[in-house]
Amino acid sequence: MKHRLGASRVIIPLVISVLLLPSAVWFGTPSGPKAQVKEELAPFVPSPQSVVDTMLRLAEVKKDDVLYDLGSGDGRIVITAAKKYGARAVGFEIDASLIAESRDTARKEGVAHLVEFRKQDAMTVNLAPATVVTLYLLPESNIALRPRILSQLRPGARVVSHDYHMGDWPPVKVEEVREPDGIHQVHTIYMWRIGATRPPK
Repeated sequence: MKHRLGASRVIIPLVISVLLLPSAVWFGTPSGPKAQVKEELAPFVPSPQSVVDTMLRLAEVKKDDVLYDLGSGDGRIVITAAKKYGARAVGFEIDASLIAESRDTARKEGVAHLVEFRKQDAMTVNLAPATVVTLYLLPESNIALRPRILSQLRPGARVVSHDYHMGDWPPVKVEEVREPDGIHQVHTIYMWRIGATRPPK
């Protein structure tokens, strides 16, 4: 997700055309079936599996964790957390077709008993049950979610974001993943631990 004759007769149609460009163009995300737009929080751009693996490793996911993925897309983070670590995981997504795809993949991978996919806006999710929260949203979406993350998650809970930080809230860990053959050559992964750092007041 992740995820333009006479001056008056040319300029006005040009402005209208630019304003009508798809949001994928504004955000610089790829077009086509893999770049579906999920309202305003982010375009759907799948994270490479190497990025997913790094996110879960930085979060130190364990079997007794409860992982919430906000904007779960095709479910790969949720399914990997369950399959690789045995963790319970919930994906929140607003696109019904992606939810159906995620549930089907979970059944095929044998982890349907560990995962759940809910059709829900990420901004309305009660985060309190989660011990790990994963994100691949737009920078402004991360900032919008930050107050809920800080107020609802318990001390020790981990938050991991693909590519985008949380403003002036310093992360505990930052790691880069290089993908020379991917859409982006370098992905940056940020990890925060509730109680370890806080944004300046």
